[in-house]
Formats: sequence, C-alpha cells, structure tokens
Amino acid sequence: MPDQLVNKSVNHGFCFNILCVGETGLGKSTLMDTLFNTKFEGEPTQHNQPGVTLKSNTYELQESNVRLKLTVVNTVGFGDQINKEDSYKSIVEFIDAQFEAYLQEELKIKRTLHSYHDTRIHACLYFIAPTGHSLKSLDLVTMKKLDSKVNIIPIVAKSDAISKSELAKFKIKITSELVSNGVQIYQFPTDDESVAEINSTMNSHLPFAVVGSTEEVKIGNKMVKARQYPWGTVQVENENHCDFVKLREMLIRVNMEDLREQTHTRHYELYRRCKLEEMGFKDTDPDSKPFSLQETYEAKRNEFMGELQKKEEEMRQMFVQRVKEKEAELKEAEKELHEKFDRLKKLHQDEKKKVEDKRKSLDDELNMFKQKKTAAELLQNQAQQAGGSTTLKRDKERKNGDNASLSSST
Repeated sequence: MPDQLVNKSVNHGFCFNILCVGETGLGKSTLMDTLFNTKFEGEPTQHNQPGVTLKSNTYELQESNVRLKLTVVNTVGFGDQINKEDSYKSIVEFIDAQFEAYLQEELKIKRTLHSYHDTRIHACLYFIAPTGHSLKSLDLVTMKKLDSKVNIIPIVAKSDAISKSELAKFKIKITSELVSNGVQIYQFPTDDESVAEINSTMNSHLPFAVVGSTEEVKIGNKMVKARQYPWGTVQVENENHCDFVKLREMLIRVNMEDLREQTHTRHYELYRRCKLEEMGFKDTDPDSKPFSLQETYEAKRNEFMGELQKKEEEMRQMFVQRVKEKEAELKEAEKELHEKFDRLKKLHQDEKKKVEDKRKSLDDELNMFKQKKTAAELLQNQAQQAGGSTTLKRDKERKNGDNASLSSST
C-alpha cells in the first residue's frame, strides 16, 4: 500500500505555493532563485508603487522523476508608501481569494479536485530588514493579520549586513516581540519521531538569518554560491555564515508536506467553517441532532425569502413615500404657479386699467383741444367778418365825403 500511494503521488505530481512578503530590495527574488537553484523570471520593481499588488508566477520544476508545480507570489510595492496603514489588506484579500476558489471547487456538483490547481498559500516567508534594533510596526501588524491564514516563517534578509553579535541579539529581540504581540508563527512539527529532534533544534533557530546569491565563486577546489566583499566572502551554503541551509532543509526537504497539510487542515478549515456558518450551515440542530443539508437549505431559503419579502415591502413603502413626497412637491409647485399666475393676472389688469385711464384722459384732452380749436376758429372767422364790414363802411363814408366836396365846389 505505501508503494502504491508513493507511485500514485509521483505520477500525479506535487504543488507548493510560497508567498514572499517584505519590503522592496530585501532580496526576495534572489533568495527564491537560490532556494530552487534556478533563475525565475521577473524584473526588479521600483519604489514608486501607488499601492501593494501581488504578482504570482507558476513554474514546472522536476528533480529525478518528481514533478513540482511551484507558485511564487511576490508582494510588489510592500512598504513603499508613505501611508502604510492598509498595506496588509491586499495580501489578506489574495489569500482569502485562493481559499474561496478552492471552496467553490469543493461545492461544485461535478468536482475535479484531483486535477484542480491548488493555489492556496502553503508557506509565507516574511522578510525582515536587518536593522539590528526591533521589528517595524508594519511587520508586526502584517504578521498579526496573516498568522491565522498562512504558515509564517520569519527570516532576517541580507543578514550579512550586521555583525554576528548584533544578529544574535536581533533574533532574540524579534522572538520576544512576536510573543509579546501574540503573533503565531509556524513551528516545525515535533510529533513525528523521525524528525522531532531536528525540528525541535530548528525551532530554536527561528527566525532564520539568510543570505541569497546566484553567483558562484571558487573556494579552494570547488565552486560555491557566495557573495564577495572587499573584506572577504560570504558563502551561502556555509552554516557558519548564515542559516540558508537550515531554511532549505526545513522548507523543502523535511517539512514541505506538513506545510501543505497545515494549510488544508488548519487555515483552510478555519476559513471554510466561517464561510459555511455565514451561509447558515450547521452540524447539529438545537437538540444536538444531525442537521441535514436539505433542512439547512430550506431554512436558509425561507430566511432568504422572508428577507426578500421584507425588502420588497420596504422598497414598496419607500416607493409610496417617494410618490407622496413627489406629489406634495408637485402640488406645492402647482400652487406656487397658480399664485404667480394670479399675481401676474392682477398685475396685468392693473396695468390695463392704468392704460385705459390714461387713454380716457388723453381722449378727454383731445376732445377739449378740438373744442378749443373749433371755438378759436369760430372767433377768428367772426373777427375776419367784422373787419370786412368795417372796411366797407369806411369806404362808403369816404366816397360820400368826396361826393359832397365835389358838389360844394361846383
């Protein structure tokens, strides 16, 4: 039976998903290249990212006859913003999205979990800057938000940047701060006798102080991965120089399956339970009797229909209220329009009356003017007639005088 299971697993292949969380420039990509002895694609990111985005890349690796589908998820722009308050949210949302995708696949009528590409995060390598002092608030807040969703393995990145004594004190300080803030990091399992001793020893070395490098340097008669400095050479795989070998042993060679199992049985089950409880599913009823899915469905359906009817009634009442308000507004507007019309009508009548009065006054003045004109013309005619009779009388008198003078002379 063990041989059958081994053959089946080897034929099916394995998947492993790693989430690298850390500030830009801490060597996340370099460490991944060093861990899996390959060159993963990717370009260095700048420090001008407006927010934190997660970039996922999947690779097909093979060692002997074992195939591994490796997914590396990198947090682009983490810690680069001035306001880092919401830096962890996109990471939490990404992890939950992978859980949700797996849950949706489980809830399907026709499931294909045997061929489903599991994208749930199995291990979170949290890169800590080698400050030598204490953890940043961003690190504590982020790890606290992630510890119930993913297996966190804290590592001190670029540990060759601080001295050996400072590194030892820094590790103690980190462990103390994680405990005092209630951050639950992944502990290598000690319940299996075959790995209990080595895992117990490795738990005491957390967080691992690592150095990554893909450059090979000749040391003695062999080529080793190392970083060269003016003062000497740091060998990546030398346990006296850093904990890279310990990390590789624990992550890949000893505890990879436990990380996958912990992700499924602990973190995913917690997410699944919370989601099903939100959907109304229960294991037992109030009488501690098994609760069937049909009963749960009917209860949830009745609850949903009740809420739907309640919302419909609320919407209907709201619609009626809106209609009444609108009718009141229209009536008020109509009343205002009628009042305005009455005012304009009254104003028009007043103006019309004024115009009529003015016209009547002008007609009276015109009639009076005509009467005066007629009287004046009459007086003028009379005066002309009186002047003409006076002239005739004078001419007659003068003629008579002339005749009298003529008779006396004769």
